[in-house]
Amino acid sequence: MGKKVLVIGGGGREHALCFKISKSPLVEKIYCAPGNAGTAEIAENVPIGPMEFDRLAEFAASNGIDLTVVGMDDPLVGGIVDVFTAKGLRIFGPAKNAAILEGSKAFSKDLMKKYGIPTAAYETFNNADDALKYLETAPMPTVLKADGLALGKGVLICKDLEEAKAGVKELMIDKQFGSAGDKIVIEEFMTGREVSVLSFVDGKHIKIMTSAQDHKRAKDNDEGLNTGGMGTFSPSPFYTKEVDKFCKEYIYQKTVDAMAKEGREFKGIIFFGLMLTAKGPRVLEYNARFGDPETQVVLPRMKNDIVEVFEACIDGTLDKIDLQFEDNAAVCVVLASDGYPEKYEKGFEIKGLENFAGAVDKFVFHAGTKSVDGKAVTSGGRVLGVTALGSDLKEARKNAYAATKLIDFSNKYMRNDIGKAIDEA
Repeated sequence: MGKKVLVIGGGGREHALCFKISKSPLVEKIYCAPGNAGTAEIAENVPIGPMEFDRLAEFAASNGIDLTVVGMDDPLVGGIVDVFTAKGLRIFGPAKNAAILEGSKAFSKDLMKKYGIPTAAYETFNNADDALKYLETAPMPTVLKADGLALGKGVLICKDLEEAKAGVKELMIDKQFGSAGDKIVIEEFMTGREVSVLSFVDGKHIKIMTSAQDHKRAKDNDEGLNTGGMGTFSPSPFYTKEVDKFCKEYIYQKTVDAMAKEGREFKGIIFFGLMLTAKGPRVLEYNARFGDPETQVVLPRMKNDIVEVFEACIDGTLDKIDLQFEDNAAVCVVLASDGYPEKYEKGFEIKGLENFAGAVDKFVFHAGTKSVDGKAVTSGGRVLGVTALGSDLKEARKNAYAATKLIDFSNKYMRNDIGKAIDEA
């Protein structure tokens, strides 16, 4: 009998996780809660919300689930792992006291300062008046970060004092991101290339996945509003051997050790958001889970059986795993609803998905979709992630954009410059 696996979440990242898990010979059946039209093709969707911890645990217990994998940040920060563990259920992800690494920007900045992990200089504020007073003498541009979770959008880059003051008002007074802005971090503005590096962690050991780079802005040339991510590519040509060596020495293992010393043993995924500055790599942020859409380019390049890696992280035997990636490249272009991240219409039928059936070099990962009368329709801002492989980044990029032409829906929108930076590498 193979394993039964439950994946929690309903976006492109979770579809990519289900896709990778489905390749494991260890797995007999996958469930996804709540899932989407894409996960429904490889898993059984379960109508339970990601924050309904007791219902999810009850489902896992009564259906003999052998392993639960949490894709999203909210349930991890909320303590889903603790609820499952207390009931004797196996679950992949950090406990609540470790997920604070993502759950609180102030916590993670203080941790880096305490353990000498390179990051931007910063100050933390609980009070809008104090923050506004500090800005009067702070160097510009500056960066404001909501302390809590804000769907990847609670970071404001402010070019002058006027913008910075408006940012404090938005986060702390108008509560644009709710309670996430009760506390904010104001930090120095760094310049350089951004790189995302995902890793598996078992509490003591860390194994680094391949690098990636996300595109957050809604429009070409990095214009427009911040989104959850409009596309990504892997590997990053800017993540060189020298950068890797530096990060392994000063960032990766040091972070794992720091969490253990704080009594917050971390098991799961640590996502390192790095800035490659003139003074060397610096940590921009940590996430306590797979990135979205980074997962959609990293997992299709991974050689290992992901279920074996999850089990090793839970059991503390990650050092026995030889983590390997294909010597190729992947590019993901997000097809969004026109108007995202603000107002957009949904409910449009998606045509052309059958063009991806059985393909081994191009994939479509559903993010904001649902099934209505047997047809996939749009149900969110980011609708699909179209990923293609290639022998190098330029080929993968060409293949990804060719693949986007195979799919259509009424208000389809995408950036046309995903991976353009590779031309400058």
